[in-house]
Amino acid sequence: MQTETVTPPTVSAWQAQALCAQTGSDFFFPEPGSSVREAKRICGMCEARPACLEYALTHDERFGVWGGLSEKERLALRRLRTR
Repeated sequence: MQTETVTPPTVSAWQAQALCAQTGSDFFFPEPGSSVREAKRICGMCEARPACLEYALTHDERFGVWGGLSEKERLALRRLRTR
């Protein structure tokens, strides 16, 4: 009988140093219609922002603020990139 070990995904370096990891997800996944201003402010100060945004675009993250952009802003950027 063979046993297979499943290794959980590791946290990327950018995720470990991202400011959102220190503040909690409430700002970054607000209720529909709520402001994302605070999340964008935190993202604006974060050195991991470019890597975070690229991750969200690559993995088609559809909810929350990633890399300083909302869902609608990432969708618009995705459309621009495919042109």
